[in-house]
Parts: sequence; C-alpha cells; structure tokens
Amino acid sequence: MKWLSKLFKGGGSGNRGQQPQFLGDENMVWRAPARSMDDNSRTNKEKEELDRAIALSLAEDLKRPKGYRWRTDQDEDLARSLQDNSNSSSYPPKYAPSYAPWEYNPNSYRKCSGCNKDIVSGNYLGCMGTFFHPECFLCRACGVPITEYEFSLSGNNTYHKSCFKEMTHPKCEVCHQFIPTNGAGLIEYRCHPFWSQKYCPAHENDNTKRCCSCERLESRNARYMSLGDGRSLCLECMESAIMDTGDCQPLYHSIRDYYEGMNMKIDQQVPMLLVERHALNEAIEGEKHGLHHMPETRGLCLSEEQTVTSILRRPKIGGRGLIGIRTHPQKLIRRCEVTAILVIYGLPRLLTGAILAHELMHAWLRLKGYRNLTPEVEEGICQVLSHMWLESEVVPGSRNMPSTSTASSSSTWSSSKKGGKSQAESKLGEFFMHQIAHDASPAYGGGFRAAYAAVNKYGLRSTLDHIRLTGNFPL
Repeated sequence: MKWLSKLFKGGGSGNRGQQPQFLGDENMVWRAPARSMDDNSRTNKEKEELDRAIALSLAEDLKRPKGYRWRTDQDEDLARSLQDNSNSSSYPPKYAPSYAPWEYNPNSYRKCSGCNKDIVSGNYLGCMGTFFHPECFLCRACGVPITEYEFSLSGNNTYHKSCFKEMTHPKCEVCHQFIPTNGAGLIEYRCHPFWSQKYCPAHENDNTKRCCSCERLESRNARYMSLGDGRSLCLECMESAIMDTGDCQPLYHSIRDYYEGMNMKIDQQVPMLLVERHALNEAIEGEKHGLHHMPETRGLCLSEEQTVTSILRRPKIGGRGLIGIRTHPQKLIRRCEVTAILVIYGLPRLLTGAILAHELMHAWLRLKGYRNLTPEVEEGICQVLSHMWLESEVVPGSRNMPSTSTASSSSTWSSSKKGGKSQAESKLGEFFMHQIAHDASPAYGGGFRAAYAAVNKYGLRSTLDHIRLTGNFPL
C-alpha cells in the first residue's frame, strides 16, 4: 500500500507568526513494509493519535476569525477530513493509494493583495479579510516583508511596529530619544512657539543650556558658547554677535541715522557702552529715574551720573567659552536728560540693534520733554520703534526706512562683512519681531500692541503728538 505523509511543526497554539516548517517532501511516496498483526495494530494506533493531533491543531487555527496565521492552501481540507474521520470512527483515516496533485481551478484560488496574482500553492497569509504571499506582505515604510506576529496599520497601509513608531512617535530634538509617555500614558512634550523645537519636559529642569538670544535648547550634538555670566549662545547667534563697545559703534550711529530719517533726530551726543551683565544690573540699581525694565534687562537708558565698566576689547573663543575679556571703568557725566545708553554684550547684531532702537526711543522721549508716561505707553511706543527697525532690516521692500546693514558692526563675526544677512540671521530677525509682537507682559506686550495699532491707524507722528497732549494712545 502506498500512502502520503505530511508532518509540520506549528499550526496549533504555538508561535502563530512563524511560517510552518514542513518535515519530509510533500511529493514523497513510499511503500510500507509488510508487518505482523501486532505491528499493524500498533502502527494504526500511532497513526490515529497523530492524525487526531493534526486535525485538532488545524481546526483550532481555522476557528480564529481574525489574526495573523500562516497556513497552506490544503490545510483546511486536510483538517476537516481528519476531524471527520476521527469523530466518526475509531479506525485510522483512509488515504488515497497514491499521491494526486491538486487540480488547478482558477475560480477556487485566492488572489494576493500584494502582487494581485493567484496564490496557486504553498504558504499564504490571511490578514484584514484578504490574502498575501508571504513575500508580498510588506512594510509601507521600509519595503521589507513583515514576519512578526504584531504589526501596525494606518488606513490600508501596514508597517513594522518599529517603523511606524519611527514615523509617528515624536523624538526629542535635544536628546534625540523618543519622547516618553507621562503617568497617564500620553506623550507629553514642550514645543517652542516660533522654532517648533520639540523636547522632553525634563530638559527644562536638568540644566540643559538655553541660548540667551534665540531661546533654543542645546542639542546633544551641538555646542553652545558660555559667555561667562550664566548666559549661553548658540553658534547661529554667535556668528553675528557683537562683543565690545568699538564693534557696536557703527551700528549705533546707523540707528541714530534711522531716527533722523524719520525726522526724529537726536541732537545730543549720548554715549553708548557695551557692558557685562553684572555691570548692567549695578547700573539699574543706581538709577533713580524709576524706569520700567523686563525681568531680564538687556539695555538701559541711563539718566544718572555713574561709573560704569564697559567692555574695551572683545574676548576670544577658548574651549566652550570666551576668554581674555578686557574691561574699562568709565565715569559718565550728566550733560542732559540722558547720561548714556548701555547694552549687554554678546548678542547678535539684529538683537543688539533692536535693543538700541528701543533705548534710543527712551532717550528721544526724555530729550523732547515727554514726562510721566505710564509703563504701557512709554515701553509700548519704544517697542514699536524697535519693531520698525527690525522690519526695515528683515522684510524685503519694507515701508520703513532703508536697511542699516551697510553701517553695521565691524566685527569679524558680522555677516554684513560677507555681503549681507544670511538666511539664518534673517530668521533670527523674524524671531525677534515675533518676540515683541507676542510678549505677554502688560507694559511691553500689551503696550506694544496698543501702540502698534495706533501707529498703523494714525501714523507715527500723529501718535506721538497725541501722546504729548494726553499721555495716551489715540483710539
């Protein structure tokens, strides 16, 4: 008697995601040797137990309505046949006397949803109500066949779980790791409103450096420069940073020219000094005028006589910080309502210019006799002039005065020496304008928005005249 034997591992409750491993050749046919009655009885019993195990295993796989299982196109028929035989009789199942190949019937074959061809023979995958050749069940992202039991689905597209996470799970732009979930199982992260820099909330309290100019956090593969006073500067801001008083003089005079071009000439020669952070804070403490400052003061319109230590010579880059800074104490004599304008050193040209434009407006108001203005009015109109100057520098064809780039700092870091502002510097200028427009403080933010609306409606000169008469913005 000839009989066909096909044995395999899997198919039951084991690893359903693995391809069945067939033992023996499915086309192998051999004749059984003659046996005694005892041998035949024992052999039939073993065959019956084996067939029952195969049938139960295949039947269990067929009962799974959905899932990810490998099978062959004849397993279902084999399982039903073996199950019927095992339930109906205690006799061993009957096999055909010889192996007969499966007859091709185009109407009975499944189509692969990957290649759209018939699945004629061999293994196939049933998933999502359709069928695939194993090599056609591909990850949409990497194009490699999916062999794991679990996978990710987006629309009709399939992905490896790792590929889908790489595509959709946000990564921290500081530590470059997947942003972890919080206690509620949600992905929580911080995002800068202008730069859209995404980062883990923990980096706000783990001493990660933040650029004092653009506010971006230091990435693990970047390097920020320490200014030696608790501030750090990113390399983009460092490219155009102004480091000493001499470097800043051309920019200062160009902004005075900007004022003159708007018929707001400042006749007095007001000194301008670039100073360190602690020197600026000391000057604020010695100021009796009662000016209104932001939490982090970066500029000051001084009205009292003081001795101020200014930066005489630019520092050099050494390691991850600056070295060799040279300062000089300078006695400031009051000759008019304004003694000097102080600006903190180490900021990019556009930010330094915006601070100078702001402080020069304080000087202009004081020298022109504007008295007892509220913080919202004085700081608001000063922020408008700062914003207008930035707009003239950054926005092509601005309605404001021509750019002062040609008279900018002589610093070797200044991009103006290279034939104009770089794209990175222009983006910084847009950020500084964004900062002014979206400031949340009542004086600087609320005051700017009220002043900006008045200037847009009535013009700068009419707004200033109204402020002189009423102390408020025109409505």
